[in-house]
Amino acid sequence: MMLPVPPAMRAAAAKSPPPMKTVVRRIKFESELDLAFGERVAERAYGQKLLSCIQCGTCSATCPLSHYMDYTPRKIIAMTREGFKDEVLNSLTIWLCASCYSCQVQCPRQIHITDVMYALKREAIARGFYPAHHPIPVLARSFYERVFAQGRNTESRLLITLYLRTNPLVMLREAFLGFHLWRKGRLSLKKESIAGRKDLRKMLNAVEHGKKEEPL
Repeated sequence: MMLPVPPAMRAAAAKSPPPMKTVVRRIKFESELDLAFGERVAERAYGQKLLSCIQCGTCSATCPLSHYMDYTPRKIIAMTREGFKDEVLNSLTIWLCASCYSCQVQCPRQIHITDVMYALKREAIARGFYPAHHPIPVLARSFYERVFAQGRNTESRLLITLYLRTNPLVMLREAFLGFHLWRKGRLSLKKESIAGRKDLRKMLNAVEHGKKEEPL
């Protein structure tokens, strides 16, 4: 026969925090690493200063979003330099970077950390290594598609596409705000375009094929 649980114990159990997520750590051998990955990222991030990082942690301390990242900027730099390519490209950190350049301004080695994040984002998008329905890569692709098709971006249509591809419920939640912006003339539903869209597409295609980057 089970004894009843005292009210005090039930209240304490109700207030107890949820169980912590288990973090699985896996040791990698040197043969599993891409030892040239750091040098390739450094070349795309304007110079070899990435390799001179002294791991002081200033970038992580100044980053306003480091508390929400799975790896801090300092760890991302270290992992990139040491060849942990899969872990870096699959991390959430590169998508949370707000491009505020605070880390880059404060870095004592003048490493272009924000440009490193951009290089990693481009590679992750090219390989499809990003969280499903994550708004940032979806926004990047949608923006390019609209500029390629019309030569100009229409903010309202871009937002609608973003919400439909990520979370349609958010669009319903923001509909009231969008209505007020439209009523005040701050948001237009009219599709914007430019003359000579075919010429623009030729230019973009030429850049796409002429400067196609090799995989990192």
